[in-house]
Amino acid sequence: MRVLSPILRHVVYPALGKVGYFSSRAVANVLTYHGVLPEGYHVVDSFLDDTLIAVESFRAQLRVLKRHYNVISPEQFQQWLRGLHDLPERAVLLTCDDGLLNNLTFMAAVLREEGLKGLFFVTGSSLDDSPQMLWYIELYLMLREARAGNPGVDWHGMQIPAIDVEPRNRRSQWLTLMSSLSAVDPKRRAEFLCEAKQEWGLATDWKARYLNDPVQRQRFQLLGAAELRQLADAGMTVGAHSLSHPELSRQGDELARREIIGCRRELERCTGRAVWALAYPFGNPATVGDREFRLAQEAGYECAFMNIPGTLAVADKFALPRVHVTADMSLSAFEAHASGFHENLRRRLRLSESSNEGGGQ
Repeated sequence: MRVLSPILRHVVYPALGKVGYFSSRAVANVLTYHGVLPEGYHVVDSFLDDTLIAVESFRAQLRVLKRHYNVISPEQFQQWLRGLHDLPERAVLLTCDDGLLNNLTFMAAVLREEGLKGLFFVTGSSLDDSPQMLWYIELYLMLREARAGNPGVDWHGMQIPAIDVEPRNRRSQWLTLMSSLSAVDPKRRAEFLCEAKQEWGLATDWKARYLNDPVQRQRFQLLGAAELRQLADAGMTVGAHSLSHPELSRQGDELARREIIGCRRELERCTGRAVWALAYPFGNPATVGDREFRLAQEAGYECAFMNIPGTLAVADKFALPRVHVTADMSLSAFEAHASGFHENLRRRLRLSESSNEGGGQ
């Protein structure tokens, strides 16, 4: 698939898109976004910003969906979950994770202009009184800016590592720390970040430019309580994304339960509306499993979403698949993913490779 990808993106997908092939064979799908790039923002780290797309790309994608697919509202999807009606042909549900400020200021505005609705998954961190960013994004930015050469130190049994001189090697340090910090509660996590800031030589106010600059704030800041209510008042549906966005599989039962159940309670208290859907943080098989499915059901959600492709089925409503939209998708590649064609092709190739391997044994 890696060898074929450039050919698919630049030759096959554009050709198939022009003749309407994708929509003629589309299956019901859920798309997941993570926000948009605010005007004036310059991407300096493609790994960091790969989940965000340009506003005009978002608008263009919505218009493709409106022309060739049936974009359903979260309410219609909820009715399907309850067995009250079937999904229409070529149904597409729009979702967005993380609850960045640009979800309200840009995405919701575009959705309203296009006459569409979305399901926005927000963390409990959005309800904090002071401006916040996602903790693991904060950690990533800290590691990017940290001074190299300091020795690693032990912090209450957890290692604050020495920073690698090579910036490109810091990503593996980030992944390791993100996994370790997911296992502790948000308060201890914040204490670790505060201590690490000093050990790594960051200025006391290093975050100020990300939360004070108008453009950077749209990229990094989370919705506050007031903005969250505005999002709901704009006709968008608010879903839960856990209290603090950890890797749930790294947590003990009580902490994971608190993350899943507590978020729903806090969001309902803030918006005055029922929160019936959950999106697991990260949402891949390494971070979510049977325990999380059970906790989501016990918490009273009607469904929960992963971040892996697959076939929609009510029988799997606590492990619903989604198609992840990324910045590197052309419009034809987007439609190949949204229609289910891309995943179906991947599945066929995997089966073919398995058959060939089996035949050669």
